[in-house]
Amino acid sequence: MKNIRYVGCDDADLDLFESQYALPEGMCYNSYVVFGTDKTAVMDSVDCRCADQWLQNVAQALGDRQPDYLVCQHMEPDHSSSMGAFLEKYPETTVVCSKQAVVMMNQFGFEAKNIQVVGEGSVLELGGMTLQFITAPMIHWPEVIMTYCAEEQVLFSADAFGKFGVYHADEDDWACEARRYYFNIVGKYGAQVTNVLKKVATLTADENKGRGLATIAPLHGPVLEGDKMNEALRLYTIWSAYDVETDGVLVAYASIHGNTRRAAEQLAQIIGQKAGERNMNLKVAITDLSRDDMAEAIEDAFRMNRLVLCCTTYDGDIFPPMHMFLHKLRLKGYQNRRVALLENGSWAPQAVRVMKEMLAPCKNVEIVEPTVTVRGALKAEQKAELEALADALLA
Repeated sequence: MKNIRYVGCDDADLDLFESQYALPEGMCYNSYVVFGTDKTAVMDSVDCRCADQWLQNVAQALGDRQPDYLVCQHMEPDHSSSMGAFLEKYPETTVVCSKQAVVMMNQFGFEAKNIQVVGEGSVLELGGMTLQFITAPMIHWPEVIMTYCAEEQVLFSADAFGKFGVYHADEDDWACEARRYYFNIVGKYGAQVTNVLKKVATLTADENKGRGLATIAPLHGPVLEGDKMNEALRLYTIWSAYDVETDGVLVAYASIHGNTRRAAEQLAQIIGQKAGERNMNLKVAITDLSRDDMAEAIEDAFRMNRLVLCCTTYDGDIFPPMHMFLHKLRLKGYQNRRVALLENGSWAPQAVRVMKEMLAPCKNVEIVEPTVTVRGALKAEQKAELEALADALLA
């Protein structure tokens, strides 16, 4: 990017993103300065945790120039909470944002002397560099805009195409943390993502007209170019349509004393064996909802086309880790999948009933029959029931 400088910051010590998603490799907040011959534009702020470092980066990049514009693509605090410090240092800067973002600026307590509202197709001329704005409502807030720079063939994509981790974390494995990021944060808004991808497609189809798309610059994670950018576009097309990325089965269990866990493990083994006998290239994964990362479980549930839920009855309901898992699946728009159910209950099994009720609002989710009921510990003679359930799931 010849006339664009990266000025973002790493937040390596942050342990939880949005106070809920584990960050083993921290997080980055991306910001960029676009240099025209006449004017400069800073693309987004950063979390206030990194405000001092960001302002230093901006000042170093600008040199003896002043920022004419601060483009606010997304008002969520991890991208806007340093705006106040920026405007205190550069009070004459014009904030460029959507109409909805102006309202949110007031809600978050930011005051700008100069504001320029932009919408779909609005253009900002910097002198030899042009910023064209693309509205992207509900990805994943209503005020979001993206920005396209034709001269550099760069799309500033806001939160889209982001990932967990600091800027240089796992550069060769973008998909893993990008997938966990997408389904847990953006996943509910697949239809809106699809609409924006259609707009992006017009850029890639316009190369003969001097436009095109060579780089995606998100607000989190690495800048994407070449094969990495094309792979990201391919995966986003799958994810936003709630299609299947991996032919597989996620066995998710919530067990109190270990009996439900042992039943889940045996079922997962049977599924794997039967898939092998049928020459199916099937991935079988298992997760302990009480101990494993819930966000990874959500990621795998969306990634694969089959899900097995194994849960203990608890107070006439289901064990809370399973309740949270199903609650999050519903929040994120889980759909177009086959689900098998196994319950445990020593005197009054209720888990299958409750799990069915929780899955009922999910679009196009098929509950596989028969279900399996365990009373206490799994009995040897129940292996046939597990095999029948596996056969139905793989059919």
